[in-house]
Amino acid sequence: MRRGAAAAALLCLGAAWLLGRGFDPRAWLLPPRGRLLSAAELARYRGAAGEPGLYLAVLGRVFDVERGRRHYGPGGAYSGLAGRDATRAFATGDFTQAGLVDDVSALSAGEMLTIRGWLSFYGDNYDPVGKLVGRFYDENGAPTEALRQAEAAIEEALKFQAESEQRKQQFPPCNSEWSSAEGSRFWCSRQSGGVNRDWTGVPRKLYRPGSRGSPCVCVRTTGPPWGQPDSSQHSDRGDLDNPHLEEYAGCHPLAEQCVLKAPPAARTLPTAL
Repeated sequence: MRRGAAAAALLCLGAAWLLGRGFDPRAWLLPPRGRLLSAAELARYRGAAGEPGLYLAVLGRVFDVERGRRHYGPGGAYSGLAGRDATRAFATGDFTQAGLVDDVSALSAGEMLTIRGWLSFYGDNYDPVGKLVGRFYDENGAPTEALRQAEAAIEEALKFQAESEQRKQQFPPCNSEWSSAEGSRFWCSRQSGGVNRDWTGVPRKLYRPGSRGSPCVCVRTTGPPWGQPDSSQHSDRGDLDNPHLEEYAGCHPLAEQCVLKAPPAARTLPTAL
């Protein structure tokens, strides 16, 4: 009896120690690396002395960042991210208490892509632990409407990014410079806009629906229009006839550079005769 009582006592002590170290008795019911943590449980993983570990969460996915302790542990530059889901801060860079939150509503497409990039980074470099019950996962580990909306926003941002890249390939940005004496100069080269290609192009203003301003882009002057490889159906003018383009006044339509002279300085009238 004494031996049984002692064993029971040791089991109790062991269980208490495991719980004190952050052991979740429900964890074995879940798939490997599939723990469900509450916000209170996650808050115990900030890497301080006596705490069970060092975790952080992005979009409700929890990662063990112990190997990055010098960054995320107490005193580290990103210690504010530990023990919580501060997804918004990854996009905004706001590390105040108001910014260290998981609300990603109203973020821009670029900011949502930043979050996606960080999520990929942690997935590639740190061990996944499980999911945080709250905004993005329910008590059963199922995605919430907030997560579905965030993922849809990321997909929309990826689509926009792909379209923007396609536009950049079609209409690479011009090289440009400005001086008060000479005015503005725009010119095209085979590397302008960071797009390497086998054509140079000519400068044009590009108008996009819903966009402010009209950036200078380089436009192909030969071959079929973009996306229409069968040149037999089109004049050999490249994209010159695209309706969203406009020539620069005073520049030859086929010149590879365009100089817009600065207006003459306004005369200052004397204040007294």
